[in-house]
Amino acid sequence: MQSIRGLNAKNVRAGSRSRPSSVTVCAAQNGKVNVLVVGSGGREHSLAWKLSQSPLCNHLFCAPGNPGTETEPKVTNVAVNVTNHKDVVQFCREKDVGLVVVGPEVPLVAGLADDLQAAGVPTWGPSARAAALEGSKAFMKDVCRKYNIPTAAYEKFTDPARAKAFIKQLGAPIVVKASGLAAGKGVVVARTVEEAYQAVDDMLVKKVFGGAGDELVIEEFLDGEEVSFFALVDGEAAVPLVSAQDHKAVGDGDTGPNTGGMGAYSPAPAMNDIIHQQVMEDIIYPTARGMAAEGAPFRGTLFAGLMIKDGKAKLLEHNVRFGDPECQGLMARLDSDLVDAMLAATRGRLGDVRLAWRPEAALTVVMAARGYPGEYPKGSVIRGLEGVTGAKVFHAGTARNAAGEVVSAGGRVLNVTALGKDVEEAQAKAYAAVKQIQWADAYYRSDIGWRAVERLRAGKH
Repeated sequence: MQSIRGLNAKNVRAGSRSRPSSVTVCAAQNGKVNVLVVGSGGREHSLAWKLSQSPLCNHLFCAPGNPGTETEPKVTNVAVNVTNHKDVVQFCREKDVGLVVVGPEVPLVAGLADDLQAAGVPTWGPSARAAALEGSKAFMKDVCRKYNIPTAAYEKFTDPARAKAFIKQLGAPIVVKASGLAAGKGVVVARTVEEAYQAVDDMLVKKVFGGAGDELVIEEFLDGEEVSFFALVDGEAAVPLVSAQDHKAVGDGDTGPNTGGMGAYSPAPAMNDIIHQQVMEDIIYPTARGMAAEGAPFRGTLFAGLMIKDGKAKLLEHNVRFGDPECQGLMARLDSDLVDAMLAATRGRLGDVRLAWRPEAALTVVMAARGYPGEYPKGSVIRGLEGVTGAKVFHAGTARNAAGEVVSAGGRVLNVTALGKDVEEAQAKAYAAVKQIQWADAYYRSDIGWRAVERLRAGKH
């Protein structure tokens, strides 16, 4: 789409910089750097799209990328095994990579950023110890308790009988979480005690999430409105991004089982300047200071999933990377040079970064494979992508078949992102673009942004 694809990033005034590492010096000839984005989803496509627009980006590699990233200017997909950190380091040396941006949480928890930094490659993403904020919900909740960060009351369990006794004591509704990484699906909001018991059995006994469910966090249910809050963090310095709101439930009206996210929009109307300041003072800064005090300073994108009620925010969860699908809307609205900002942060100059944002609202509709988050078909052909107008289509779970056609290859397959003067206009543009795509096995919600649209319409009367 022209209105998004044609964005020109502006330079972030980051001030003077200290001399970069020898790897960066080699990569930064003529003032430009080669960039590596690790990951293959819609988040990584949107990051590659935005980063490659930077005047500082000489060339961008995606490992492994997807059929969408390979169509972007200055972008090449590469078959580097990101689970073999030595291979990634070697690739960075061979290609003079001056900035690595790690998209997903799994390689961060596995220590990819540690090994890249140790090799002198500037990397945006936290260490394995700091990534435990997402890798272990139990650890994250303990950090909250220790550093007085507002969150739901909780306890941790590895024994099903003790977990059920706690549930019986608290009653329902109640929240049962697998402590480890479960691709965004390891949370059950149980409306009855029996449902909570079943979640305990599924996670601790049946191991539906494998080792991620070896330990459970069971916490009180918080009601209110969920908001996604992001900040770039370097030790104890933090630069907030604009707010977003996503839809976790698979069905219209926020019904059905949770997913990795069926859509998102930015800004979130539930966030105002007062709550924004409270989140920074009560959640973001204390988390950053707490992690530094724990000997694991956080350097990367810190996500705070919030529940807002009566003008106050509590922390539901931390993630250690950009949200997906929130990232897609943030990248569409970002009006600054992301390469410059991330390089400044990796050089200890985050305090000099000032980010500019487009005033428009952004809205993303996730097109999933029918049946998701349960069993779903793969390999169905998707047509019409090249002709989509009015929105930007990010690939999330696609591949190419033997004939070179784009086919579905995952649960969440496409992310359709549009800008508008408000959320209602962005919603209309996104769904108009969705209807231009021919894909027989597509499923998508028809009401992404409904809370914001209702609020907007109410304010007009």
